[in-house]
Amino acid sequence: MNYLDLINKCLIELNYKQVYAFSELTKNDHKKIKNILNILNSEICGYDNWHFLLREAEISLPKNTTEIENTINGRISSLIIDGIKYDYYEDFEKFFINSQPSNTYSIFNNKILLPEFDSDKAVKILYYTKNYALSSDNTEKSVMEESVDMSLIPEPFAEPLLVYGTCMRLKGNPQHIRFNYWYGMYKDALANMRSKISVNANQTPSVKMFRR
Repeated sequence: MNYLDLINKCLIELNYKQVYAFSELTKNDHKKIKNILNILNSEICGYDNWHFLLREAEISLPKNTTEIENTINGRISSLIIDGIKYDYYEDFEKFFINSQPSNTYSIFNNKILLPEFDSDKAVKILYYTKNYALSSDNTEKSVMEESVDMSLIPEPFAEPLLVYGTCMRLKGNPQHIRFNYWYGMYKDALANMRSKISVNANQTPSVKMFRR
């Protein structure tokens, strides 16, 4: 379901008039809906380590070099060199005096700090992308902007999560006649996504939705 479809679903739930073109979204509530959809999409995607956001990249580490530019647009899950996994070490200062624990890396000033090697290395990185939307040509992007853009949240979870969640956020009043319905549908969709897309039985991602 694309961005315009999601917006129109929200308009239906709110008993507003649907639109036929993106250019018709000129009213204040239209702008709020567009904004809330992206905020909610980012919150849901960024809250946990959803496997549908897992990506792989490779960065070259020249020999006798201890730092490389962090070009990863996301949260690093695993960093591997020569088949060995390196653990994240928070105390980056140790890398400047070469006293860090073995098989570790750190981050400083948007650079990845690593041990020095006497030969060039390929650094394999698994990460959770911060691009939470997809354009019509399958290019990942941070937010939905065009009518045909889509959320990276898998169907059929994207529609109920984003539509009902957006309606709750827009109205923001638990006393609203449809608030409990929206909240219940949102919770059910979230529970279904948590149970059906987790690849490990011990993994239980969660997203909290606070009432305002």
